Amino acid sequence: MLPPAAARAAGTPTPLAPRPDPRAATDYPAAHWTPASASNYTPSSRPSSYRVDFVVVHVAQETFDDTVEIFQNPARKVSAHYVVRSSDGYVAQCVRERDVCWHAGNWDYNTRSVGIEHEGWVDQPAYFTHALYERSAALTASICDRYSIPKDRAHIIGHHEVPGAAHTDPGPYWDWTRYIRLVNFA
Repeated sequence: MLPPAAARAAGTPTPLAPRPDPRAATDYPAAHWTPASASNYTPSSRPSSYRVDFVVVHVAQETFDDTVEIFQNPARKVSAHYVVRSSDGYVAQCVRERDVCWHAGNWDYNTRSVGIEHEGWVDQPAYFTHALYERSAALTASICDRYSIPKDRAHIIGHHEVPGAAHTDPGPYWDWTRYIRLVNFA
C-alpha cells in the first residue's frame, strides 16, 4: 500500500481510517454503546462532581427496543445509564456513568447513582431470565467495584426505594436474594 501522499499523486484513493469500535467508548466493556438523546440527561464529571454510592435497579415496563427508543426521544426527558435485554442479557449503555441520568425521580439520587433498566414488566416474571440476572449482576458488580460501592441491599436498591418515588419497580417478582448473591460472586 502506498503512503497517503504517494497515493494521491498516483491518483489512488486514500483508504479511510478505521472506524473506532463503539464498545471501546463504554464504561463497562461488555456493554454496547447505544446513546440516549443529550436532552435526556445532565452532563457532569462524576465522581469528582458527585459521589456515586448507589445502583438503582429498574424494570422498564417496556420491551428492550422501546426502552432504548424512549431514551433516544428528546421529548421524553428520561434516561438510564444501561438497559439489559431479557432474552440474552445484552447490555446497552445509553449514557456515560460520569453524566447524571434522569431515572430515579429524585435529583439527589440521580446524582449519586447509576441506573440500570431491565426489559420487562413488574407483573411478568418470565422476563426475569437467567441471562438477564447474570449479565445485570456482572454489570452491577463492575459498577460497585469501580466506585467502591458495597455490594449489599443498602446500596443496590430498587426504584421503589428511592425517596419520593411513586414507582413499584422492580416489583414483587424480582429475586433480590438471587441478584445480590450473583453480584457478590461476579
